[in-house]
Amino acid sequence: MGFKSFAVGIIFRVILIVAVAYVGVFFFQKEQSFLQGIMFSIIVLVLTVNLISFVNTTNRKITRFLESIRYSDFSSSFTKDSKLGASFREMNMSFNEVIDAFKKTRAEKEEQMLFLQIMIQHINTGILSFDNDGKIGVINGAAKQLLQIPQFKDINDLGKLSIELLRNVLQLKPGGSFSIKINSDLHLNVQSASFKMEGHSWTLLSFQNIKSELQKNELEAWQNLTKVLRHEIMNSMTPIASLANSLGTILEEDVEEKDDGILVMQRDCFMDLSEGLETISKRSAGLVEFVNAYRDYTNIPQPVIRRFPVAEMFENICVLLKEELTKVEIKLIPKLQPRDLGILADPDLIQMILINLIKNAKEAMVLAKNRTIILSAGTDSQSIPYIQVIDHGEGIVPEAIERIFVPFYTTKKSGSGIGLAISRQIMHLHKGSLEAESVVGDKTVFTLRFG
Repeated sequence: MGFKSFAVGIIFRVILIVAVAYVGVFFFQKEQSFLQGIMFSIIVLVLTVNLISFVNTTNRKITRFLESIRYSDFSSSFTKDSKLGASFREMNMSFNEVIDAFKKTRAEKEEQMLFLQIMIQHINTGILSFDNDGKIGVINGAAKQLLQIPQFKDINDLGKLSIELLRNVLQLKPGGSFSIKINSDLHLNVQSASFKMEGHSWTLLSFQNIKSELQKNELEAWQNLTKVLRHEIMNSMTPIASLANSLGTILEEDVEEKDDGILVMQRDCFMDLSEGLETISKRSAGLVEFVNAYRDYTNIPQPVIRRFPVAEMFENICVLLKEELTKVEIKLIPKLQPRDLGILADPDLIQMILINLIKNAKEAMVLAKNRTIILSAGTDSQSIPYIQVIDHGEGIVPEAIERIFVPFYTTKKSGSGIGLAISRQIMHLHKGSLEAESVVGDKTVFTLRFG
């Protein structure tokens, strides 16, 4: 309504200017009086100035309103501005409603920001942000306590704590993470995220000291390993000790010494001694084999990382296992997308893992109707390369799906139970992962993920 009245005011003033000018011209031509011409010219000038002032008053009002929003200055008020009359009351009220809405929104944002700042300062995880120039934005108390860096203003100041930590942070991709041991009391796990604010790119880092958690996990690992070692050693040593005691009893009771010093024993006694010694020999050999398996698990070589084509490795594996799989009527099918996929890893160690997984798949498919093993490779939605071994064997029950990676645990009647444990350890050395999924009686999928 106010804007309609504003348009009427403009039209009225324009018509008035035109009318005065027309009358002035008429009288000037009729009377030929310069005085009347000057008088009407002054009237037209006054009306024109009034029109300009009328328009500029509105422009100034709108400009003041927009500048209030631009500079977040919401102290302006338009309710008492009545220079344009009652016709602009509705516009003034609308301006004030918008300003009140901005005031409310800003107050809510400030409350949220205050809440976030308080929360960030009170959480136990260290939080730090920096921009593309390395300038520190937000850093909470937990980060200051963990890093202990005085006058921390630039991300390069991380080098005061650890050059390796700074290098890893600068190379860390958004969404990535790494862990690093700084000293005996500080073992950091660092995670990264990126965001944009006010046209600038920022990196957000979170720091956690995982020393206590690592010690807890290490203790649990040693306890589990001790249980396994005790179990395996007792399984071998108990029957050996018992059998040795029985053989000693046989020698005491069934062996006779003649007057000339010759020892004589019955044939049954000899056979018992022979069988007992053979059993001791076998159990001792089994214990030696177990110790060797433990040594293999604890002496995994460091990977020699290089980029290699996956297609070439798949071809080598198919050639190596073709005869062995053909004997049991199993077909190995390689699938690769894209065909030129390359992986940054140790090809020999990765090939060893895949061969072990394929042999496990073969043993699980003794009664399977679908006699195919799929060797697949590709990249996921985050462009991370992966390799999968898929079989259609008996599957793995849910209770055992994680325990299969525990050293010396096995679901097979024979075997050391360290193959999968070594395979996962190799993937950890590659900073990757080895995971298993299984549907009993349908299929099992082992996935090697790199990065």
